[in-house]
Amino acid sequence: MILGIDTSVGTAVAVVEADGVVLAEASSANPLGHAEVIGDQLRAALGMARADAPLGHAGAGTPGAPAQITAVAAGMGPGPFTGLRVGIAAARTFALGRGVPVVPVVSHDAAALGILLDQALLGETEAGRFAIVTDARRREFAYTVYEGIDDDGLPIRVTEPALTPRDAIDTVLAGFGAERRDTTAVSAAMVALVAARALAAGREVGPRDALYLRSPDVTLPAGPKKVGV
Repeated sequence: MILGIDTSVGTAVAVVEADGVVLAEASSANPLGHAEVIGDQLRAALGMARADAPLGHAGAGTPGAPAQITAVAAGMGPGPFTGLRVGIAAARTFALGRGVPVVPVVSHDAAALGILLDQALLGETEAGRFAIVTDARRREFAYTVYEGIDDDGLPIRVTEPALTPRDAIDTVLAGFGAERRDTTAVSAAMVALVAARALAAGREVGPRDALYLRSPDVTLPAGPKKVGV
């Protein structure tokens, strides 16, 4: 089983089997307060996975959901500095405690995969180009352009995640011929599914470093302050 964690927009945690079966999911749409809810969400998702998994996985008579986790999928953004740090730290801490790998995932990839799977269920084989767009605050949007799905079942990126002023987003996307898909939540289940498919294909699809929207506002001082006598 794979534990998925994402705090690029709201806060989301999920436990997913390698074949894509979602055992448990907990989420909060609040773009703030990640640190306040991540612990409760982890406990809730792992508890639900333990209760709902078939016997022989995490059901009665087995060690339980945490012991069955084989990898942790971490949403690496793009996202704000503080929010991303909470989710990535939680993913790395859990993985370290269990002795399992962290699989980095571009959060926009997870949102794109959700859209592509929904389109496939509706029988839409020609998805065309579209862009995942998330609010970057400070009058900016973050976007990534996609077109279709590859042989490993993963979204094909046309662009890497980027920032643009809000007033320019439609012009930028028109230049790529991409339909705008505003995204206010990233599914941790989709983060875990991207990771599962990447692991099955022997690929690494996300960066090891977080995709921060911008540098933190707090900076180190240039030197000691002069004190008057």
